[in-house]
Amino acid sequence: MKHGFLKRIVMACAIGLTAATLANASVVITGTRVIYPANAREVTVKLNNNGAAPALVQAWIDDGDASFDAQQRPMPFTITPPVFRVDPAKGQALRVTYTKEPLPSDRESVYWLNVLEIPPKPQAGGEESKNYLQMAFRSRIKLFFRPAGLEGDANQAGGKLTWSLARASGDGKGIVLLAKNPTPYHVTVVQVRVEVKGKTYEADAEMIAPRGQHEFVLKGLSELPQEPPRIQFETINDYGTTVPGAFTPGSR
Repeated sequence: MKHGFLKRIVMACAIGLTAATLANASVVITGTRVIYPANAREVTVKLNNNGAAPALVQAWIDDGDASFDAQQRPMPFTITPPVFRVDPAKGQALRVTYTKEPLPSDRESVYWLNVLEIPPKPQAGGEESKNYLQMAFRSRIKLFFRPAGLEGDANQAGGKLTWSLARASGDGKGIVLLAKNPTPYHVTVVQVRVEVKGKTYEADAEMIAPRGQHEFVLKGLSELPQEPPRIQFETINDYGTTVPGAFTPGSR
């Protein structure tokens, strides 16, 4: 069964329904990210159904390109089982296996683990079965494929970032905070702010690719400051914990 088929089920269930009740996902993924060491035979991801009803679940992996259906594009990982039922207060272990397709050996690669949950339909005859909107919930977390022998420590990669203020590379009108990542690891920045003359300017979260860079657009800052600003940021380590950092341009 393909995940596209399950999506069509969700869309069909929603047609013609006029009322809905708010709900939350019952099936949750343990952890906020998956680290796959290149020499591992497989890694296990645990799911739990915290709801009061059984749920039909499908899991798949994609590379983040929304223009392609994951079923139309081979991924270098398989998931077992791909479709399953999880009863209330029960769990399910997903086994993720690398298929040995060639991937870069000098840096991490990133993929996405998707878990789609479809709750059961209300029993026929009940009041709740007359007007309802069946909602599917998709949880999505990053899967990092980590080659053996990479330089440095992934949990310290955030501290290796260098930052500088500059004009936007596009139109040159806005002021951006340019972050450069010299490490072979992906660095997820969940918060960044700049203090200039007693004012604080913030930018949206973003992930910086290995040996890549990213321009963080600072909201409200229109001119480059004369003095070096103080830059504060937070990144996420392998355990899903936020790690604070600070940087002053010219300090390295």
